Amino acid sequence: MFRIQTMNKISPQGLDLFPRDRYEVASEIPNPHAILVRSADLHPLNLPFSVLAIARAGAGINNIPVAGCSDRGIVVFNTPGGNANAVKELAIAALLIASRNILKGWAWGSSVAEKADEVPELVEKEKSRFEGPELRGKILGVVGLGAIGVMVANDALALGMRVTGYDPYISVEAAWNLSHSVERSDTLEGLLARADYVSLHLPLSDATRGLLDAEKFRIMKKGARIVNLARGGLVNEADIIGALRAGRLSAYVTDFPTAELLACPGAFCIPHLGASTPEAEDNCAVMAVRQLMDYLETGVIKNSVNFPRCRLEFRSPHRLLVANRNIPNMVGQITTILAEASVNITDLINHHQNEYAYNIIDTEQAIPQTQLEKIIAVDGVLRVRAVERG
Repeated sequence: MFRIQTMNKISPQGLDLFPRDRYEVASEIPNPHAILVRSADLHPLNLPFSVLAIARAGAGINNIPVAGCSDRGIVVFNTPGGNANAVKELAIAALLIASRNILKGWAWGSSVAEKADEVPELVEKEKSRFEGPELRGKILGVVGLGAIGVMVANDALALGMRVTGYDPYISVEAAWNLSHSVERSDTLEGLLARADYVSLHLPLSDATRGLLDAEKFRIMKKGARIVNLARGGLVNEADIIGALRAGRLSAYVTDFPTAELLACPGAFCIPHLGASTPEAEDNCAVMAVRQLMDYLETGVIKNSVNFPRCRLEFRSPHRLLVANRNIPNMVGQITTILAEASVNITDLINHHQNEYAYNIIDTEQAIPQTQLEKIIAVDGVLRVRAVERG
């Protein structure tokens, strides 16, 4: 029986996937095998050794101590693409907000509500104050072509925009989904120089922090508009406020508001609403639960942020799972220990990602406890687990 602890309210569409004869699910549960979480902060917690995996029903993992989990062989999953459509729809709305002065027009309309009979005449008289350009025919630069960026690019084409994309690390899966009408930019600077609108869809890291700053704004067309629903830190806030006040940029739409941005004309700030749809919550919960079940029952890893993607068809009766540091001769040591007990390996796969590696080893015989203990004792091994084919 696997024990699953939920740290937030998780959509029933996800939780109902757990077979109750094999899984116990509760918000308070001793020694859980896995944790399901949305926004709860796990950093202060002392995770018990029983925890094999953590699944975040969403994309961001800032609330999870990933480095500490990696050192203990705890696989951390997220659900990229689960909320992609919800974020994409908000990004399209943000492009319209950046262009059509919808929010300013709404605010002005609210301010004259008490004028009653004068409202129709005032509306007609003042509408020119809120004129803004159409999207059709304009160039959109999409920075980051993951699940969300690809959907934004494709839908912007449907709106009649010309779209160019920049992502030096685009995945094969994303490339398959991207319309052939999206042009490729070889450099970020080349994209920025061409674009009337720029939409950011990439993670925040040391390499991307402050990606757009005063130097980049000087490259862009005067009056360009930026949408940032990815991470606030991707943009140098002081520089973008300066560019907006100087008229170098026309608009900046973000769902990472600060007091300074809220006070800046041309900055349109909304709450962090990207994934705030019931459909996105359902999709992310379903993805998280399925990934946990696959991992707990078969050892398969998909959408982990700290261990490599690793899949092997489960054909043999017994399976050994080993998470280890990515150092030489690990596979050789493991297979030697199995050979000592005359355990015959029928299939094996080993993948690595940065500092960590993961092994799925299928065998004809059950692995004796003594051999499991020897593998655990190998320097660099983080976690060892044996599972049986159901």
